This record gives sequence, C-alpha cells and structure tokens, in this order.
Amino acid sequence: MRLITRFLDFFFQYLYHGLAFTYDLVAWIVSFGQWIEWTKTVIPHLHGPRVLELGHGPGHLQRIFLDLGLAAFGLDESSQMSHLAHRRLLQSGYAQPNLAGGLGQALPFATESFDSIVATFPAPYIAEARTLSEARRVLRNGGRLIVLPAAWPKNRLLRWLYRVTGESPAEGVDILKEKVIALLSRAGFEARVELLDLKSSELLLILAQKTAEG
Repeated sequence: MRLITRFLDFFFQYLYHGLAFTYDLVAWIVSFGQWIEWTKTVIPHLHGPRVLELGHGPGHLQRIFLDLGLAAFGLDESSQMSHLAHRRLLQSGYAQPNLAGGLGQALPFATESFDSIVATFPAPYIAEARTLSEARRVLRNGGRLIVLPAAWPKNRLLRWLYRVTGESPAEGVDILKEKVIALLSRAGFEARVELLDLKSSELLLILAQKTAEG
C-alpha cells in the first residue's frame, strides 16, 4: 500500500510540474468532463470581491473570477502552471493577471488582504497548521476559506463499486466532518462540511469563516 501511495504522489507531483501541459486532459478524463464545472461550485460561497486562489493551476478559475468582475489573485508553486495560467489569461484579454509564485505555508501577501480564499482539489499542504495560520492571517475579519477537496462522478461503474465495497461518499463525509471541523477550529475558523448532491456528481465542500480574536 505504501508503494502505491508513493507512486501516486510521484505521478501527481510530476503531472503538476513536468507534465503540466497534459493537466487539462487528465483532469477532464478523471472527472468525466466535469472538472471545470466542479470548481465553479465555490462561486456562490464567495464573500466579498477580493479573492485569493491557492494552487491556481492552469488558470481556469482565475479567468472565471475575472469575468465576474472580481479582484482575483492566484498563488502556485509550479512555474509550469504559472506559465499556462498567464498564457490563458492573456489570451482572454487580461493583460496583467495577479499571479504569484510561492507556497501556501508562507503567503506573500499583507495581513487582511482578502475577503475569500479558495482551494479546489488541493494537495495535503492545505491541512497543515502553517497553511491555515497563513490563510487566517491574510483573510479579513469574517472572511471565508472555501476548500473543494473531493468529488465523485455519478456513473454505473462507481455505483457498482459502492455496492461491492459497502462504502459511499456520504459515509466518508460523516467520518471526516468531525476531524475537519476540529482542525479548523484550532486554527481560528468556524467551519462546516457539506456534501453537494448535483445531477452528475457529488462534491465535498468545506466552508470556514475566520472568527474574531479570542
């Protein structure tokens, strides 16, 4: 099991860097064409116009934010993804995209700079204490951290797997919810975990609001 986990970690790390040019294709395949639609589900939960996206990837959500008239900023550690996102935004008519290189554990932004922070399908860094501390620091009072960590397409194969394994996304959410809420509470957030039941898929969504200093 550890060997498989290490292989998957290596594969996705390489996909995000050396194979970044294939990212859109792989994302489309594994999501049955739903990837971009999934990321859009964070939009109704945004609070205020200044939005920071952690791990902006190839820039799809950045373009959508800008099309909505939001003050969008993005951060990514991958120079390859930064190049793809810059090119996409320039081609969409946004000459000066607000994209920065860096890590979620050390955000290069001033304190209380943003109304919302978004992370869709992030790597495990999102749950690190340093990341959550930095997210809280750059959020304004009452600001929101919105994380979309997982999604499950609805199709015959997955329904069959759920029956065979006796597991379902809903059961996983029940197990995860208490841990996530406790983790975010320790980091200074009031959080809730939701399972969005869409026509073609189910999505796990974490909504956390920055609490006042105690």
